[in-house]
Amino acid sequence: MPELSSRILGRVDRHALVHSARTAIAAIASLLVARALGLPEAYWAAITTLIIMQSTLGAALAVSEQRLAGTALGAALAALLATYFGSNMIVFTLGVFAIGLICAALSLGEAYRMASVTLAIVVLIPHTKPAWTVATHRFVEVSVGIAVGLGLTALWPHSDPTPATASYSK
Repeated sequence: MPELSSRILGRVDRHALVHSARTAIAAIASLLVARALGLPEAYWAAITTLIIMQSTLGAALAVSEQRLAGTALGAALAALLATYFGSNMIVFTLGVFAIGLICAALSLGEAYRMASVTLAIVVLIPHTKPAWTVATHRFVEVSVGIAVGLGLTALWPHSDPTPATASYSK
């Protein structure tokens, strides 16, 4: 067993250590901010931050713009559909179709994924609060995650990965 431990530790270099530390700090910071804002599903902020932290600042900015636009679009359409037509599979299916067309018309192709995920979370998961409240919370949770991820990436840039950590930056 000690031989296995030393082989594993031998593979952890400075870049992996720094990347893991900055990612963990960013994730907990976004979780704390979302909780301080009283968001009921604060874990979405941490999850979003984890995704953002896997890129350089330039790449993270581009992804974040699409992620934010998709979340806003998905939340707005989901709130409208759930409020006026209820939460069911037909509404969900039509919503995903409509979001695809809207994203294409607005040249937001990369936002389509996030818009569809947000629509699914708001429309398909049973909630005790009104759809507008759930959609707003979802948008704020993702926004907090993006802001914290971008902020920490700007303050503590991602260094060039070595072959051992190259998989972290993809």
